[in-house]
Amino acid sequence: MVKSSKGFRSRTRGSLTKEVRERGIPPVTSFLQTFETGSRVIVRLEASDPRGMPHPRYQGRVAVVVGRVGRAFRIEFLDGNKKKQLIANAVHLLPAGPAPEAHA
Repeated sequence: MVKSSKGFRSRTRGSLTKEVRERGIPPVTSFLQTFETGSRVIVRLEASDPRGMPHPRYQGRVAVVVGRVGRAFRIEFLDGNKKKQLIANAVHLLPAGPAPEAHA
């Protein structure tokens, strides 16, 4: 048997492959969205971005915008039980809706 690869992008063929209509670099307007601090967003990786990207396991995570870093956003989410922060400049951020209400 062959040993499986432990590389950075191993097992990401499905999550980093675009559909036929999504091919190429997306329009600039999709990256020019603005989010307020504390708003919830969904992380969507952009496979055609030449500047690199975060780890593919962060695809589809719901995160909270913590602040701005230049033109990018600093987002925070839970990875297991650990809080992770990520500077989102090579990802799409999609609005996730209001935060769920805490039950007392």
